[in-house]
Amino acid sequence: MTEAVQATDLDTLRALEQRVLWLSTAIVDHANRVRPNTTGLKVGGHQASSASITSIMTALWFEHLRPEDRVSVKPHASPVLHAIEYLLGLLDDADMTSLRAFGGLQSYPSRTKDPVPADYSTGSVGIGATAPIWGALSRRYVGGHFAAQPQGRQYSLVGDAELDEGACWEAILDPMVAGLGEIVWIVDFNRQSLDRVVPLLAADRMRALFTAAGWQVITVKYGAVLEELFTRPGGAALRDRIDTMTNAEYQRLLRHTPSKLRASLPDLDVSDDHLTEAFRSLGGHDHAALRQAFEAIDDSRPTVIIAYTVKGYGLPTAGHPQNHSALLTGAQFEELAVRSGMSASQPWQRFADGTAEHAVCLEAARRLRRPPVEGAQPPAVPTDLGRTPSGTATTQSALGRTLLDLNRAAPAVGARVVTVSPDVSSSTNLGGWVNKVGIWSTTEGVDWFADDAETILHWRERPTGQHIELGIAETNLVGLLGELGATWSRWGQPLLPIGVLYDPFVTRALEPWSFGIYAGGQSILVGTPSGVTLAPEGGAHQSITTPSIGVEQPGCTTWEPAFALDTEWCLLAALAQLGRPGGSSTYLRLSTRPVDQRLAAVPTDPAARERRRKQVVAGGYPLRRTNSPEAAIVAMGALVPEALDAAERLEGIGVNVDVICLTSPDLVFRAAQARRGSGDAPTWILDALFPTDLPLVTVLDGHPHTLAFLGGRAIHLGVTEFGQSGDLDSVYRAHGIDTDSIITAVLDVLG
Repeated sequence: MTEAVQATDLDTLRALEQRVLWLSTAIVDHANRVRPNTTGLKVGGHQASSASITSIMTALWFEHLRPEDRVSVKPHASPVLHAIEYLLGLLDDADMTSLRAFGGLQSYPSRTKDPVPADYSTGSVGIGATAPIWGALSRRYVGGHFAAQPQGRQYSLVGDAELDEGACWEAILDPMVAGLGEIVWIVDFNRQSLDRVVPLLAADRMRALFTAAGWQVITVKYGAVLEELFTRPGGAALRDRIDTMTNAEYQRLLRHTPSKLRASLPDLDVSDDHLTEAFRSLGGHDHAALRQAFEAIDDSRPTVIIAYTVKGYGLPTAGHPQNHSALLTGAQFEELAVRSGMSASQPWQRFADGTAEHAVCLEAARRLRRPPVEGAQPPAVPTDLGRTPSGTATTQSALGRTLLDLNRAAPAVGARVVTVSPDVSSSTNLGGWVNKVGIWSTTEGVDWFADDAETILHWRERPTGQHIELGIAETNLVGLLGELGATWSRWGQPLLPIGVLYDPFVTRALEPWSFGIYAGGQSILVGTPSGVTLAPEGGAHQSITTPSIGVEQPGCTTWEPAFALDTEWCLLAALAQLGRPGGSSTYLRLSTRPVDQRLAAVPTDPAARERRRKQVVAGGYPLRRTNSPEAAIVAMGALVPEALDAAERLEGIGVNVDVICLTSPDLVFRAAQARRGSGDAPTWILDALFPTDLPLVTVLDGHPHTLAFLGGRAIHLGVTEFGQSGDLDSVYRAHGIDTDSIITAVLDVLG
């Protein structure tokens, strides 16, 4: 770590803090009470949540941060971040009036939408808090494989109520995290959530949990005024009284009049005003205590600073259990203006030239200025590796096979690939890839089973490894995936990250993965095995809604190939979209069903093969064409064999049908929307798939509404109920997606 910056005079820090409090409060006030609001909808904002962390953020930005550091700011403190950016000269007066306005300051810090990109996007509880952990791992991975990166700290500013989110503890407890000394969490311990005062005295439990996970724990409980009072006669009794009172009682006493507060505490020979000031003197608002805590950080392990604060500190709403979204009244805002030496009618003012505060702002702006990120271009990804699979194969096995072939055919691309898995590498057919590239670790590990002939998956841990194995926590997987997918913009080094998990658990991982895409992460999420095709596994492991999720997810392209070569082509196309401006993430849904690859009827002519590839990548291709077709079966993924079988049997009874192999309902839907004038996606694939207006029967191993946008006269088959264990024929028959059901549907749609 680099040397700490020059310490700032405490009075100057307090003046800076007061100005930040004023500006952050005024930002919310203007958005709600000044800016015209023709809709009447609540604009919102969090003055109290901002006030509780103003001291901490003032100390951090104006005294401790360095340009190589990164900070994840708790969502509701975005006005504080913008207030500091204003004082640093990064925002102007017009920006300050745009909180939650269209195109203005976002409601929560954003890497992609705020005028000053935040270090981390936050707003989804627990996800923004844990992002710096995965950012630290990504930085280390990039530094070890490509270009060394500045080794700054990764700060998370977290409200104590946010620690109720399980994603926080899943991340804290992952074995890889204990060695990340650059991680510093600062808990804004104000003991309030949205609706209530947190009922338990949770600090001791929190300290124990962090300590058990190998973290350094620093508690900043009392400020200097209260600590001094403890040294006076009766001070020990006062400390004991405060230490043992419940959170709710402490919050209630904050709202008492000075005389009533005195009656509730041990007798001390101090004035009412001094006692009132001392009772609110918590460590999270004391710059000397905060400075001491920052200086005590041990960079050899993760650190958590538990800073006791008052929600709404410095505002009339301080400590009230319903202050979370409360707005100051006009009179209260005027009173704050007077106390802050500001004007309610002209709220946007920086410090005057020549003042100590102005000098500190200039120095902080200079110190925190970062050089622009010069991004490396990702290598060109081949579109076709030249193999034509034969025999019987699964799309899941094609994933591992393609990665190995890619490594040989295009080593520059293979070197950028990093795979991530939550303890399912072997069961998702990544074993060959893992054996080839090794497990990533910051240090060389011992493979104790290297000489065991029965060991198939070799666990070679080394700094050059390209597979990262996490514990069984899908939230951690996609959190890391999002940060690995952001290295192109954050560190200037593009990676091609692929995360593999069981498809039924995509829904568990969906929210943090979606948030990672929102924050600019570009990655490939592979869900495998999928659907009720995983028949013997039973209903608990059979995904139903995931295909439609792929269609609905912004910033993402979804493919569900039927054959091994289709999988290769889709994966290569997905890799080509990563690590670049305007890139896109991908959701790839794969299956463990063995399929005869001859059914794909891959053209042998090079031009015809390339035509097929383009259609596969664009959304689908005609797999069976007939003369004078009466209908078409549109099948996706694992159910293509049933569709072909149904077509053959229908031909036997005199009904000619085409079979369309749909590889991406997402891209075909976009094309259909564009044809209607919504969006600008290419539409040629619709002509290739549906040259005439035929009645359709669609079928997939997932919810039928995924393809319900297709066709005027159509019947849509799919899975709408929970599954159960059984053989494939029985399970397909139970859900009405077997060959007989397809034939019946075709006859029904033809009347």
